[in-house]
Amino acid sequence: MNYSIHNEIIRLYYGGASHRRIAKMLGINRKTVAKVIRKHNEARSGTEAPISTRRPSLLDPFQQNIDHLLERYPDITAVRLHEELGRLGFRGGYTIVKEKLRSLKTRQSRKPVIRIETGPGVQSQMDYSPYEIDFTAEGRRRVHAFSYILSYSRRQYVHFVEQQDFITTIREHKHVFDRFQGLAATCLYDNMKVVVTSWDGEQPIYNTRFLAFATHYGFRPWACKRKRPQTKGKIERPFWFVESNLLNARTFSSFDHLNEVTAWWLENISDAHVHRETKRRPIDLYQEELPFLLPLPAQPYDSAEVLYRVVNVEGYVAYRQNFYSVPWQRIGDLLPVRITENELIVYGPDILEIARHERFPNSVNGQRRTDKHHLPGSDVQHRHELLRQRFEEFGDQGVFFFEELVKTRRYGRDEAQRILGLLSTYRREDLHAALERAARYRAFSLSVMERILAAQATPRPGLHALEAETREHLRQIGGEAVPPRSTAEYQKLLDFEEETANHGSDDQEESNISNDPA
Repeated sequence: MNYSIHNEIIRLYYGGASHRRIAKMLGINRKTVAKVIRKHNEARSGTEAPISTRRPSLLDPFQQNIDHLLERYPDITAVRLHEELGRLGFRGGYTIVKEKLRSLKTRQSRKPVIRIETGPGVQSQMDYSPYEIDFTAEGRRRVHAFSYILSYSRRQYVHFVEQQDFITTIREHKHVFDRFQGLAATCLYDNMKVVVTSWDGEQPIYNTRFLAFATHYGFRPWACKRKRPQTKGKIERPFWFVESNLLNARTFSSFDHLNEVTAWWLENISDAHVHRETKRRPIDLYQEELPFLLPLPAQPYDSAEVLYRVVNVEGYVAYRQNFYSVPWQRIGDLLPVRITENELIVYGPDILEIARHERFPNSVNGQRRTDKHHLPGSDVQHRHELLRQRFEEFGDQGVFFFEELVKTRRYGRDEAQRILGLLSTYRREDLHAALERAARYRAFSLSVMERILAAQATPRPGLHALEAETREHLRQIGGEAVPPRSTAEYQKLLDFEEETANHGSDDQEESNISNDPA
């Protein structure tokens, strides 16, 4: 280890940094840090252990060869080093070579990190850091600090979030861009999956969704080389400031309270303190950097999440274990749902908004938001007409089944509503066939429908249901993807159907069906 690294360890140690923090900042092993500090304290106290005399080693005659091999091949393994030394006449065992290589790599000094300063508006850096916080009202929770810093002015943005997914990362970028009234031309990132999906050798393969976001705002994402955290030193160091100043000796009642204190801290402490490198306040340097930042686009990037949800039998759609009401007549429908940071918006099959709710926080589950206008109401005739319209989607037999169900069953309308709810479990064509079968044998009840479906249909897996319904919905709103063929191509199929019909019996099905339509 060279003297500059040794000096930096001792300087940080007297500055109050922990062994772990020193090791992370300098990119060295914690044991190495502890060893340097221990020897320093022994030397200062006069209790340093006497230097022992080293015994000769079988590797001593090959030291120059070992140094030459390590210089050419820094990542050489002990197996390969033993093989190469064997060619040169070494007759010792593998273990002594392995221990020698380990000691040399431990003592091998890293090149000092050279701090590169950039001009105003040129570069920014972004990263996450996880923390376990003991909230007095919510208990112990794991949260993540999203941090973004302008490399020139050192003005920092920090906001705590509950997860590090794509949507959260995009939204936090938008917040910091709005706060800084612009953005730097390049932003440095580590190997986070939101930004980099994989590596081809030393070439990062960027997430195409993130590239679309970066293109919208006009900045360039720059993935740092793997295992090189010092490349983003300007963002790594401020996390120590967050830990030692923002989180140190403070108590937070809730997640929201943590972010309230963080907002105050950014304005009154982080922006206003004199930075140890620039010797100026970040807010003052930011005023000089502001004219060089990229301007914000007229329209912000749409970071909303869009997904499909089935309306359950009670008239709710589910999101993150909470439930949001929609007009009850849409029971059983698969509807597009748009999730923003604060709202959940539901659209009908015609892509017109039918419901809008304030979102529950991610930490809340098992709750419901209900709009009274979505409930059936007390107008029985109006409810009857709406249910009849839904059963009209299944043709004349569907209408006939509904009318007879209401006529013959005491709670016929309630049963009709629950029958529509079966669409969340079975395919529409299966429900259609079951309605026709029940109507043919004049069996009008929810229980009969459930028995028919249990005997004749297979419940569809949730993911398959979404895929099929989504594809059908896109086909309806987008038109035919493939132009129709000539009818001559289907003539063979028509001939085959006629032959099959001539050999069949019209009464065969009825003879095989018992009194129970299921």
